[in-house]
Amino acid sequence: MKADYNNIKVIGFDADDTLWVNETYFRDAEQEFALLLSQFETPNKIDQELFKMEMKNLPVYGYGVKGFVLSMVEMALELSNHTVSSKTIEKILDIGKDMINKPVELLDGVEETLKSLSRKYRLIVATKGDLLDQERKLEKSGLLHYFHHIEVLSEKESANYSKLLAHLDINPSEFLMVGNSLKSDILPLVEIGAKAIHVPFHTTWQHETVSQSVADNADYLTVDSINEVLNYLNQ
Repeated sequence: MKADYNNIKVIGFDADDTLWVNETYFRDAEQEFALLLSQFETPNKIDQELFKMEMKNLPVYGYGVKGFVLSMVEMALELSNHTVSSKTIEKILDIGKDMINKPVELLDGVEETLKSLSRKYRLIVATKGDLLDQERKLEKSGLLHYFHHIEVLSEKESANYSKLLAHLDINPSEFLMVGNSLKSDILPLVEIGAKAIHVPFHTTWQHETVSQSVADNADYLTVDSINEVLNYLNQ
């Protein structure tokens, strides 16, 4: 049986790994970083310690490439007992610059889906990360004209979404969120009485994972690709 989306007036989209590729670049950067620091630790250990550093720094730096790079620099200093060379630090900074300068690679079906939905629904972006970086990616994506509003949140929890919907005068029962992260894009919306469609990406950041029991207890729809969203909405 199809989910009922007859009341939906506004559709929100996550950005990274929902509209375009993002997490893949972080995985590649982590591998580069582990190679740079291979004289000090094993790749697996470096990976584990870098994640711990990111979590420690999250309240200070927030999400995004810049915070990630600062965590890599701090991790390099710690793993090397402050003996890491300036050349290696420079290479870490270059990893970050390369990530920021990556072309925006739209995921399959994104533009066609937005074009179709924008004829009937008001579309917004609700994402998190570094404001400057997200604005840059939206500009480079060529998708900006489909959206009525862009919101870069510091966190994606139910309180943040409630505040956003109230600010935009959107009733939660008339709002649908589409995203790849159960933790950030789906469960908080279900909690406040909105609808949510999960479009999984092939890789997920460890911080965004949730237990299967939590996921199973929430009322949301999962589709294989973003263009399948059209099958559940009146066009």
